[in-house]
Amino acid sequence: MSKFVRIMALVAVVMLSMATPALAQDPVTPTAPAAAGWTLIDLSASFGVGLVVIGAAAGIGKLASAALESMARQPEVAGNIQTAMIIAAALIEGFTFYALYICSTAV
Repeated sequence: MSKFVRIMALVAVVMLSMATPALAQDPVTPTAPAAAGWTLIDLSASFGVGLVVIGAAAGIGKLASAALESMARQPEVAGNIQTAMIIAAALIEGFTFYALYICSTAV
């Protein structure tokens, strides 16, 4: 297994192990010493936003890398490749904005 896959598996295990205690918390009462109704479950939207941004950055980075490499190999079709790259990047950005909206409304 590659080092990246191992790290991602470790991150997934840590995040899944944190989800159970967050979901099992008792509701915060006004007399509780916790900070004014703030619980661990409130961080789920923040984790979602972080994952969306990381995924979008990785996707657009890989897209641009592959497009530039293919333009270097075949300069005569660079215009077509650039157009396809811009369309694909716009689709990724659209999905990213939608996912960020969903994460922000989850709070």
